[in-house]
Amino acid sequence: MTSSTPPHPIVRTVASTQSEMTEIILPNDANTLGNLLGGRLMHFIDLTGAMAAYRHTRTHVVTAAMDHIDFIQPVHVGDLLILKSSVNRAFNASVEVGVKVWVEHPQTGSMLHVASAYLVFVAIDKSGARQKVPAVQPETPTEMRRYEDAQRRREYREAEAARRKQAKAAIAAQTHSAD
Repeated sequence: MTSSTPPHPIVRTVASTQSEMTEIILPNDANTLGNLLGGRLMHFIDLTGAMAAYRHTRTHVVTAAMDHIDFIQPVHVGDLLILKSSVNRAFNASVEVGVKVWVEHPQTGSMLHVASAYLVFVAIDKSGARQKVPAVQPETPTEMRRYEDAQRRREYREAEAARRKQAKAAIAAQTHSAD
């Protein structure tokens, strides 16, 4: 039996990439004040972001950048951490994923936004070669805003990479001329 539907559509919706992860914060996740370690939160963010990237690309993904992260409120031992992610935009072989993090206080059920981050994942095959990714189709006004914002962040990342490369070359030239 053959199917006329390709295994990797050319376009996927943002909704099809949405991922969610919930963790209870335990003492081994916390610092001496009982607050969630920032690095542990970054790990959870990376995992949740990778889930959205994988759902979009349907191939292996690697984290290329954590563009921005805001730690807004502390998270405490015993809190429920809820992370939600989705692809904001797809480029040639990469996707930008937004991750938003909430804490749910188990006794009250109240929810509080505690962190947000943007990550870039690159799609690769088993041998590590970059893979073309499907386009993403934003459908809601919020998805369209995130789609446009992702392009601006990409332009900023590229400009910053060029600036760092130029600075590195200038330092190398100074070091070489001093010899």
